[in-house]
Amino acid sequence: MDFAVIQRSLPLFAHAFLTTLWLSAVGIALAAVIGVACALVRYFEIPVGERLVSAYEELFRNTPLLIQLFFLYYALPTLGIKMSAYTCAIVGLALLGGAYMAGAFRGGFGGIPRIQTESARALGLTKVQNARFVILPQGLTLSVAPFAANAIFLVKETSIFTAIAVPELTNEARDLIGMYYHTDEYLLMLVIGYAMILVPLSIGLTFLERRVRSGAFGN
Repeated sequence: MDFAVIQRSLPLFAHAFLTTLWLSAVGIALAAVIGVACALVRYFEIPVGERLVSAYEELFRNTPLLIQLFFLYYALPTLGIKMSAYTCAIVGLALLGGAYMAGAFRGGFGGIPRIQTESARALGLTKVQNARFVILPQGLTLSVAPFAANAIFLVKETSIFTAIAVPELTNEARDLIGMYYHTDEYLLMLVIGYAMILVPLSIGLTFLERRVRSGAFGN
């Protein structure tokens, strides 16, 4: 193990680390928004919207992210829709994550006692008010555990971005190994880079889940 090699490559890995962190954060945030919207459509059983959401979830949950990225990056330009590699990465991660997040939030919304939403309607609340004051506060709380699992999954999926030459951690490690053949050193830095993102994220989300559970159930 040559630590001089590791020291020389630190600036490159630092940049790749920040790129991975930024793509993960934006992708997860957009995925959460998409997931909540889709879950609400399914929860309120909006006729046409429910079918579209169901088709969207089935499509993106049952096709690999790699194929989705290839479609966004190589196929869409033939239709006149051009996006940068970064934009394709974010859109791909958001759409994939949104399909999984929709199931997570739908499960949380489904855990709300039906009598609460029926009581809200009886009091004259509209669907929007029902969602804002009854469903979202409780449903999001119940969805923390599956949201955490999906967030960690999406961070790991950023390694696929190397297929469209986004300079994230995996792509940086692969390029350096190809140029200098210091496989052990660069793989070690790759593992440490992902651990620096995933371990704190896992600990933070676990702590949040416990706090939420304690607040909701009193234990």
